[in-house]
Amino acid sequence: MNVKTVLILLILALATIFALVCVLLTRGKAPSTCQHQPPEQEDTDDGQSLVFADLTPEEMVQVVRYLQGNLGVQLVDASRAKPSDNCIASVDVQVPAKAEVLQFLDGGGARPPREALAVLYFGNQPDPNVTEYVVGPLPTPVYHRDVTVQKYGGKVPYHRRPVTGKEYVDIHALIQRELRRAPRFLAMCCESDGTDLAILTTAPRGFKSGDRATWFVLFHNVAGTGYYLSPVGLEVLVEHRDLHMSRWQLRQVFYNGRYFASTGDLEDAFVANLLEVVRIKKPRAEAVLGSMRPRHPPGSPGPLQYEPQGPRYSVRDNRVTFQGWSIAFGMNPNSGPRLFDIRYRGERIVYELSLQEALALYGSNCPGGMSTRYLDGSFGIGRFAYELVRGLDCPYTATYVDRHYLAESETPKTNQNSLCIFEHDAAIPLRRHFSDLQSLYYGGLRKNMLVIRAVSTLINYDYIWDFMFHGSGAVEVRVHATGYISSSFFYGRGIDYGNRVGPHTLGTMHLHHIHYKVDLDVDGQLNSLETQDMGYELVKEPWSMQNTIERPYLRRERLEREDEAAFPLNAPMPRYLSFASPNPNKWGHPRSYRIQITSFAGEHLPASSPMERSISWGRYQLAVTRRKEEEPTSTSIYNQNDPWTPTVAFADFINNETITNKDLVAWISLGFLHVPHAEDVPNTVTVGNGVGFFLRPYNYFDEDPSVDSPDSIYFSSEQDAGACGANPLACLPPAAACAPRLPPFRYGGFLNLSLALPPGGL
Repeated sequence: MNVKTVLILLILALATIFALVCVLLTRGKAPSTCQHQPPEQEDTDDGQSLVFADLTPEEMVQVVRYLQGNLGVQLVDASRAKPSDNCIASVDVQVPAKAEVLQFLDGGGARPPREALAVLYFGNQPDPNVTEYVVGPLPTPVYHRDVTVQKYGGKVPYHRRPVTGKEYVDIHALIQRELRRAPRFLAMCCESDGTDLAILTTAPRGFKSGDRATWFVLFHNVAGTGYYLSPVGLEVLVEHRDLHMSRWQLRQVFYNGRYFASTGDLEDAFVANLLEVVRIKKPRAEAVLGSMRPRHPPGSPGPLQYEPQGPRYSVRDNRVTFQGWSIAFGMNPNSGPRLFDIRYRGERIVYELSLQEALALYGSNCPGGMSTRYLDGSFGIGRFAYELVRGLDCPYTATYVDRHYLAESETPKTNQNSLCIFEHDAAIPLRRHFSDLQSLYYGGLRKNMLVIRAVSTLINYDYIWDFMFHGSGAVEVRVHATGYISSSFFYGRGIDYGNRVGPHTLGTMHLHHIHYKVDLDVDGQLNSLETQDMGYELVKEPWSMQNTIERPYLRRERLEREDEAAFPLNAPMPRYLSFASPNPNKWGHPRSYRIQITSFAGEHLPASSPMERSISWGRYQLAVTRRKEEEPTSTSIYNQNDPWTPTVAFADFINNETITNKDLVAWISLGFLHVPHAEDVPNTVTVGNGVGFFLRPYNYFDEDPSVDSPDSIYFSSEQDAGACGANPLACLPPAAACAPRLPPFRYGGFLNLSLALPPGGL
């Protein structure tokens, strides 16, 4: 072997070694398919969506400072205020009038002034009342105007104000003082001196306008578990209407089917052996009914959702964009999630989509349960939307957004990571077809959607609010109920009002009713309401005229007035109901969006009930009205504590005005009956406990807009389906190596609880 050959072999060997080293060094590194691909910039917003944005903490502080210095009265921090004080109850954004906003967004007009809505309780006045002020312009306010009379037709009586955390604390102190009058009874019935019992509010608070007397239900309280399943059978009625707390009093006591004038009378009956006592041992943490502690060690991790090349959506300030969609999002501290200026492919579909109210109405043979009709907006659906748990409440890699609010304090609070945004693969085709006739091919598209989610914890229940945006141009709205059931002490004919779910626990039946506002602008503001359904006509078959056919035909109707467009619960409603534009699509049909509701709501309250008008929105599965600035919401936070003279009565919105080619609003009710059962312990599951509605394009486009999706799949029998170039699904194996570097798990959702009392819990 000559030297030249040796050199050639040596060079080849070195080249081989170098190649092997390169392979080893690059093994485990992400392939090029893992490079982050930023979402396409679909349009420019230039901060226009900020016209809808929630207030920043800095803006809230400026509003508080302005009010403190310009109202000419002493304001006490609401966290310390007595009923006889003046205080700032809440501050939220005042969304400008729609005409001003559209002139700014679409007509090149000036940006509307940014303003806040401040709610104040004036208890230190000859005529105590609730007053609402619009304060502006932000960020440096120089004016305020009283809008209470303009909004409600008069001053809001003081007794209608929501109960504050401070008021609950003072009621708790009163109850504790009264419980000390029955020490022997408490030791026997509950193995307690009363100080370790949890106290739960009910609502409303009486039977006529001006009342403020509340039943409170007592439970065994075990740290780390939900006390809602451990009633001890004791309930107390507290009168707390007077502005001076020294005049509050405990008016009645209920125990195990009997009523007493005071805890002293209860104690006397016990000592005299005139009371049947059901002894309930204090539960242990490891065995308490309703414990959510895991019973088994963790198993292997479940599926993980992630984006191989990063999120395909973009979040900027209060606006999210995704594959043609553009949405401005926010959170009302009282009524919860609200979306504005929802556009698809640059065209506005919905001006406003917002939650209005959540009603929970209970039945029981105990006074607290039988009188409960919670209107959760008065407690704070948005305020109590706490931090979401990464990887469980939302996908681990979702985008999490902080929300800020100012309520019952002069200092803004932050619920960090309390709203999440993510793309979701529903693991079902949006559309597909396998052709086995004539030509052979497969075509389809995954059902991927953008999801905006928040979860509100309202006393015992957790409501999951979802807003989903599909590639077909459809909007889906859905709510699930989970959390703990509320319960009563089981005695007598308890099973007439629910099911027994524990030794002394009655899971009480209840209704959930949810109300939404949907301000659709389909191809412009001016829309009409069109319905379609089918009938049968009996005709002779035309080819021989010897036989008859029951032929389906389409009944089309345009509804002219609001009374026609108010569909009562449990009454037939056309299966196709659409907001129609005066403009046609390519095929000559009005460009429309269809409202499709999935709900199991029953009667909300009998029409004869004196409080029915306060929740008269519950009469209708759907009502369509003319849009008016003076009808911004279907209810009010003041309806809870005075449902007998409601501050806002939705039924008044329906006055038979014409609805042809007008700016219209759809008001949608959802709901279901829940009869708790054994499987609701420890928690109610979301399976089967969800309702919702769709807004679906109906001849709005000339074809399904999802045909333009870059995720579409098509291959024929003549192609190699395993080739990445022919079938994007074949490109997925390399992408599976693109597992993201997950951020460390952190959770700070408990931090604010020392600053904000949960609704109704003591």
